[in-house]
Amino acid sequence: MTEPSASQADPASDPAPAVRLVAGAFAIADLDAFLADLDEVAAETGAVVQAFDADLVVSPAHLREAARLAARAIARGEAVARDPGVEILLYVAGRRQIDRALELGVSEGERAAVVLVADFGGVPGVDRPSADLDEAVESIRELAADEIGEFDESQSRAFDEARVREFYGVTDRELAATTGDLTDVVRERVALLDVEK
Repeated sequence: MTEPSASQADPASDPAPAVRLVAGAFAIADLDAFLADLDEVAAETGAVVQAFDADLVVSPAHLREAARLAARAIARGEAVARDPGVEILLYVAGRRQIDRALELGVSEGERAAVVLVADFGGVPGVDRPSADLDEAVESIRELAADEIGEFDESQSRAFDEARVREFYGVTDRELAATTGDLTDVVRERVALLDVEK
């Protein structure tokens, strides 16, 4: 008889926080003020809130898996960052350098963005209440410059292939050697971050 793995023995060590993704255009005149608005949404709703440049998000699964892996790292006491939003950012980037991971964030101007809101209230090691994700999504919608909607697995949206390849260091050779596509390679980078710790 085999021993159960850590996640089988203790379900709390592999939490799966609820995640909602909101995509749309944001007019960001002052980046610090926009980030303060996101912090306010987080404070009012209990949600972890993180905004990403939509051109660098390859799929909803890319962000959902990063949030799940960040929650797991926090629950196991293996997180690099103290803030769950930053830990998610590191997983989305597939790297441990916060400075480099911040390049995935939004910048000033009218930009397409994907905003992740997650409920880390039930994640061991996170000192925050359960989140009101409906209220968080509504608050994010109010910050948008244009029509905004939820982004899920049933939708596809264009990303900037050249920027994604540059950011993640994906070469022609690597793409030719895989049976998947660029989205699969990026998701592999997210999953492999645990191995690189």
